[in-house]
This record gives sequence, structure tokens and C-alpha cells, in this order.
Amino acid sequence: MQTLLHRTFRQVKRILPETVSNLVRNTITAFLTPVMFSYHSGHFRSSFHMKALDKSGNALPWYTFPCIDILVRRDFRDKHILEFGGGQSSIWWGNHAADVVSFEGNKEWFDYIKKQMPANVELHYVHDQNAAICLKDVQSILVEKGRKTFDVIIIDGLWRYELIPLCVSLLSEDGVIICDNSEGYEFRQGFDTSGMQRVDYYGYASGAIMRTCTSLFFRTNTFVFDNKHRLITNGFN
Repeated sequence: MQTLLHRTFRQVKRILPETVSNLVRNTITAFLTPVMFSYHSGHFRSSFHMKALDKSGNALPWYTFPCIDILVRRDFRDKHILEFGGGQSSIWWGNHAADVVSFEGNKEWFDYIKKQMPANVELHYVHDQNAAICLKDVQSILVEKGRKTFDVIIIDGLWRYELIPLCVSLLSEDGVIICDNSEGYEFRQGFDTSGMQRVDYYGYASGAIMRTCTSLFFRTNTFVFDNKHRLITNGFN
């Protein structure tokens, strides 16, 4: 597509005066760029299906596209994932990581998405009437599982602010915590005393008309930004 556009515009430049050809180029760029972005990112398809999808219809996390663009180029095949707030992201992580433990507090949504999960995703329902009950359910299940740390922890549901201390304690030394909709929920205040660093990825998300933010919280030796960690070159198209 890009090569075809370049070839076409070269022909236009030969025929038209520079001022006119520039006007044509700028007009096409202004209108075509958002259309191409919407198609290639999956935003167009997601808007009609009301779920986070890539351009081929595969599940995407409902994070901002700049954050997804980073994640799809990382290799998570040997990583263990903990997620608060299940959905399309659970499917995506299940297809990219070793295993996923996900918690969901909406029973109707839990029943709907449970049958869609890959075999390596454990989806658990927890009561979320208040933070204390929710955290008690979560900790009880994690103790039963016996896993002490996770490489990637996602806070995208339940009692987000109240989950922060637990997530920090469960994070592997080189892991990362992903917080979606991080412009709210007092995420930044919640991590103030954690000693962790933060990178914010502002941008659009699947099927959304307003910009939002997904943030990564991590220690200095996180594998996500380690030059020695294997990158996937084909990435997010």
C-alpha cells in the first residue's frame, strides 16, 4: 500500500506544478492517515464489534495502542501473568505467555468470557462488594495455587488502588506492572513509596473515541526494557 502511494504521487509530481502537487499530497495525507491507522490498528473493526480486536479479528488487550505496540514486540513465552479484570486481554496473554491467572468480579461477565479462554488461562471469580472481601478472595486463591511471584501483573479491574501493595509484593524482581486507565484511580499516588519507575503510554484504545493512558511500573532491571531480552521483530502492524 505504501509503495503504491509513493509511486502514484511520483507520477502526480511530474504532471502538476509543485504547489498543486503539494496540496494534493497534504490533502490525501490528512484524510488517509486516520483511515489507515484505524484499519491497521484494528480500531475500525473493534468499533463495530465493541471489543478489542486487531485487524484480523484476533483478541487484543484493551490498552492504548502505543502500549500494545511495545508489548507485541516482547517475548512472553516463558512469563507468568497475573491479571485483575478479565476479558480480551486474558485471551491475548494466554496466546503469548506461559500461563495466566486472572481475577474477575462481575459474575455475568465472568460467565460470558470463561468459555472463551485458552487452556493456559485460569479465570477466577471473586466477590468485590468491597476491597477487603475482594483482596481476601484473591489472596486465598493465590495461596492455594502456591505461586509467590509473577513476571507481568495487570491492574485493569476490581479495586485498583487497593490492589497496588499486593501487586508490588507479588512482582518478580525484573517484572512489570501494567495499569490501564492510569490517568485515574490514583495509580501514581499508590506507587509513590514503591521505589518503582513509570512510563506512560497516552493514546487511543480499541473502539474508543477519547484518548486514555496505560502505564508501566517497574524496577530498573525489568526485562521489558532489557536490551538482552529477545524482541519479536514483526510486531504490531
